[in-house]
Amino acid sequence: MLSALSPARRRLLLVVGALVAGVVVLVATLILRQLSAESVSSVRQDRPGPVLLVPGYGGSTTSLAALAAELDRTGREVSVVELVGDGKGDLRIQAQELADAAEVAMAAASAESVDVVGYSAGGVIARLWVRDFGGAGQARRVVSLGSPHHGTDLVDLARGVTPDSCPVACRQLAPDSEFIARLNARDETPAGPAFVSVWTTLDEVVTPPETARLDGALNVSLQSICADSRARHGDLPGDPVVAAIVDDALGAGPPTAPRTCP
Repeated sequence: MLSALSPARRRLLLVVGALVAGVVVLVATLILRQLSAESVSSVRQDRPGPVLLVPGYGGSTTSLAALAAELDRTGREVSVVELVGDGKGDLRIQAQELADAAEVAMAAASAESVDVVGYSAGGVIARLWVRDFGGAGQARRVVSLGSPHHGTDLVDLARGVTPDSCPVACRQLAPDSEFIARLNARDETPAGPAFVSVWTTLDEVVTPPETARLDGALNVSLQSICADSRARHGDLPGDPVVAAIVDDALGAGPPTAPRTCP
């Protein structure tokens, strides 16, 4: 049938057909995104579930013991995620480990969601889980403590010493890494959980400290609440002010920053 048309008409029909196909694909994409957004918003914010604590770079779980004990004292069911290897490998593998831990915790507690608190790189892992590994439909709250959400300048120092001193996770946390660029593309706090980011202005590991700030999150610096706080990066998980902020952030109501120093 097309052969009976002039070349100009054939070209016009082909162009129109391509445009129609493009519109169909666009509409289908928008519908799928809308359905996805609706399914993500089904996480109940007023029903706290189990709490997962995610260690920082290196995977040490001992630094989270004090925070775990404090949350346990308030009646929350808490577990610390053990990262694969030494916690210095690909952060995407660590995010999959968090995804597996969330499934186990939800099944054990017959819960529909979990709350996640990530210390340092653990906060980056939590965001990656939400973005790419199903966490958007499972996380109720995501709280990060001193997390290099936009990378840390300390990586440049490590890379300058010797390449061996900066393994995969270290390189991923460079401010100019492809990993960081992709993590922060479009929306830093995707639909699903409520995000809270806590940090100290005296952080000597996550530099500059403001790299912990997240668009769309409740952003809280310790010094904005307790001006005399001398807490540094390693002090965050055991700091009583941080524990109070986390406890409030994981409550049934919307997360808010304390008005006075606890």
